[in-house]
Amino acid sequence: MKLYCLSSHPNKPCYVLKFKEITLMLDCGLSAHTVLNFLPLPLVHSPRLNSLANWMPRDCSDAQLEGELKECCGRIFVDSAPEFCPPLAKIVDYSEIDVILISNYMSMLALPFITERTGFKGIVYATEPTLQIGRFFLEELVQYIELTPKASLASHWKEVLHVLPPPLCDSLKPRSWQQLYSLTDVHSSLARIQIVGYDEKLDVYGALQVMPVSSGYCLGSSNWVISSDHEKISYVSGSSTLTTHPRPMDQQALKNSNVLIMTGLTQTPTANPDAMLGDLCMTVVSTLRNNGSVLIPCYPSGVVYDLFECLSGHLDSTALSHIPMFFISPVADTSLGLIYIFAEWLSQAKQNKVYLPEEPFPHAYLVKTGRLKHFKHIYADGFSSDFRQPCVVFCGHPSLRFGDSVHFIELWSSNPQHTVIFTEPDFPYLEALAPFQPIAMKAVHCPIDTSLNFTQANKLIRDLKPNNLVLPESYTQPPTAYPNRLDLVVQQPDHNVIPVKRGEVIMLPLRRKLKKAELNPEVAEVLITNEVKPGILLASFTGPMNVKNNKYEMNLDDEAEKSKQRPNCIEDVWKDYCYEFGSLDIDQFIQRLAMDGIKNAKLEPGPSGYIIHLQDEDVLITVDERSTHIYCGASDQQLRLRLRNILLQCLSKF
Repeated sequence: MKLYCLSSHPNKPCYVLKFKEITLMLDCGLSAHTVLNFLPLPLVHSPRLNSLANWMPRDCSDAQLEGELKECCGRIFVDSAPEFCPPLAKIVDYSEIDVILISNYMSMLALPFITERTGFKGIVYATEPTLQIGRFFLEELVQYIELTPKASLASHWKEVLHVLPPPLCDSLKPRSWQQLYSLTDVHSSLARIQIVGYDEKLDVYGALQVMPVSSGYCLGSSNWVISSDHEKISYVSGSSTLTTHPRPMDQQALKNSNVLIMTGLTQTPTANPDAMLGDLCMTVVSTLRNNGSVLIPCYPSGVVYDLFECLSGHLDSTALSHIPMFFISPVADTSLGLIYIFAEWLSQAKQNKVYLPEEPFPHAYLVKTGRLKHFKHIYADGFSSDFRQPCVVFCGHPSLRFGDSVHFIELWSSNPQHTVIFTEPDFPYLEALAPFQPIAMKAVHCPIDTSLNFTQANKLIRDLKPNNLVLPESYTQPPTAYPNRLDLVVQQPDHNVIPVKRGEVIMLPLRRKLKKAELNPEVAEVLITNEVKPGILLASFTGPMNVKNNKYEMNLDDEAEKSKQRPNCIEDVWKDYCYEFGSLDIDQFIQRLAMDGIKNAKLEPGPSGYIIHLQDEDVLITVDERSTHIYCGASDQQLRLRLRNILLQCLSKF
């Protein structure tokens, strides 16, 4: 079994698993951290961004580099459409992928890069919420980029990385970065997805079964169980044991796996989600009371639903229920409405509200009462007339490189009364703010990541009891910011831990030993069995084995097909046959040798069994779990046969 790691970001995973001639891709996350190296794309003309000075390396007069780089407060940015880091494409041929398993909507943003114009002919499996909410993310991302196209594309800076300052010079293989796909690619890619439900077993060409189980992270998020007749692999990605709006995590199905692949742990291991939510609410109230407004850059789904619920309740309790909240996204109206269709994917508490009937989320009530207003863009009909301050604005993109959030940062950055609160953990907030410096508005970091932390992950691994554990290499050592925090690593001394990093191909210690085969009923009719132990019957059988769609079936050969008759006397059949089975009893074998006159046997432990040296006869016998070898001279064939017969006497037979 081979495992390929195609991603450098544990929370944007992409693995390829090759097993039993089947090629599975596990997630296709898209690393968007690269966009932080580019200038923002404002929705309206920005004199400040347009007036940034060009930057050129010292002692460099390359005309092709002219105008590609801009400087803002000592930081260098690329003046071009933002580029993304898709999964590695050269170590795996995408056209050979049979199945792609999607864990959650955050892990499918590279799907168009995988399926379009690559020769991909496989199947993509995902739950319905993952498909529909993933559609929001993909469409929003494309529309943000297409709304503000760049007149030219910068690429020559990638050729002179060695003379660029950090962090540009530290960029990981920027030649592999790509412009974003088109909306046509998105729709074509999503059309390949087949919807599955939790605990639904799916056959993969007769060789494997795959089954999604709830991971508790977000609506429709899944962990995957990949199994054959005698092997089991569990893939745990983006999971949570916290009680939020999704259905709780199913741990039972993941237990006792041969291999457990774990990724997608928290990106903020020192931040408690509940504490961060409390800090956010207090910061919002403090800002509003000072007549300031609050910007919360966010994604169009996920934690934002919980923020609506908690923040509205906190504003009610602080007599600020008159403050309007705005949710701005190209998919805002669809996102707010679609969540009610997925009642069966919610936690039990939320489901109970649906069937009462009550609203499982308060944002429907907030919309009805006008406290929460949603718009596609800042220039959408009605926004200008409804917009008033102070207010709370939820909009994308969390990177602050495109989307409506760029406009609000430009609008409010010079006023210290306003606050921007970063809740998404995907982007370092200081890097996100870098091209807007200097700013006077307050910036508060309240990352809310409900993924498993390291304490929870260690406990989960102990409970699941896998034989082998595969982890991103970064999980086996403390974070750079906390080099002495050994509690921020996955520590499993009782398990075989296999670290993996981007571009690596590792052989997993899982070898096929057994294969299930079906017995044709016609074969069963003519088999002659012999009871070797109480309740255990053995039979010898000679005939063809048919293999079709990875299903094995034993059939009668032509001669047996003609007769199809059982003999009258079973003893008459077995008197001419003798079959040995079982393991060799080494002590009994030494005794039999002595009884036969070979008394100088010297027994030594071998690499996987025993070595018996017959010094006088100059013979070496090696015995291991699966075979026995007798080494003697070419002229000693009689001795070889003699030893063979002694050995056969020590085996069970029927």
